[in-house]
Amino acid sequence: MVNSTHAADAVRVNRAGRCIAVLFPYLLLSLAVLSWAGNWVIGRAMRNEIGPVAMGFWRWTLALALILPLCWGELRAKWPAVRHHWWRLALLGVLGAIGFNTMVYVGLQYAQTTNSALFNSVVPIYIVLISWLAFGERISYRQGIGIAVSVLGALTIVTRGNPLSLFEVSFNVGEIWIAVAMLLWAIYTILLKWRPRELSAIAFLGAMLLLSLPALLPFYAWELFQRGTFDVSLATVATLAYYATVPSVIAYLMWNRGVAQVGPTRAGLIVHLLPIFTVVLAVIFLGEQLHAFHYIGAACVFLGIGLTTLQPE
Repeated sequence: MVNSTHAADAVRVNRAGRCIAVLFPYLLLSLAVLSWAGNWVIGRAMRNEIGPVAMGFWRWTLALALILPLCWGELRAKWPAVRHHWWRLALLGVLGAIGFNTMVYVGLQYAQTTNSALFNSVVPIYIVLISWLAFGERISYRQGIGIAVSVLGALTIVTRGNPLSLFEVSFNVGEIWIAVAMLLWAIYTILLKWRPRELSAIAFLGAMLLLSLPALLPFYAWELFQRGTFDVSLATVATLAYYATVPSVIAYLMWNRGVAQVGPTRAGLIVHLLPIFTVVLAVIFLGEQLHAFHYIGAACVFLGIGLTTLQPE
């Protein structure tokens, strides 16, 4: 009787362990997305204090300064691998860190956080379309309908609830920047399969930043000439400290680990938690308001995601 009880307990422990192992990467992805939601809200709140390129430049410069001492020994030991894959590392850094985040900060100069965050939901659609165009993956009739519905939802948000006036409205330039940034993030997520397996997660991030951060210098110099530098205050220091740690180092390590375990397509589904997290934070901390077209557009986008990415049993 005792042995059977112990056996039952062991089975339950094993099941719990397997359940935790299955859910853990999704928890990592969700926490990464929550960290990035805070990044969006702060980027909008601090748009008048810090220039968008300065946000991107100092965010990643400080992040690199934090992680380089932790991964320098590995980078030196595995320098042949870094040198061999330098162009892949540089490209991934430009797409997933430097270019993506700077474009988001530029977009948040003009567009409300609520509208901007809802565009994150098109990332799974981008992933399916890019996989079809670049790698020849077949798009089913069901997926085609899903893409069309998602596009309709995005247009509903962009045109403030009147997609038929597409050619009459004056688009918010910030939303265009956000849409392009989402495209870069989708490409980055797909191309993570190019990540050199010889490098650990932190060495991979360090190598990406080392090779891609110089690409931002000309744009930062232009912004300094046009806008000048920012004032050093408690708010700006706290902002950059948050940028350099939580959404940069911690969230990227969690995201890369999660994508490696569940794949880019499933990870892409977690991205649509970002608008939910961001909208809630924007309403609470920025006082932004939701309108009927937000709900209608978001519903269309989420329905399109379901049709496009969730396969029927």
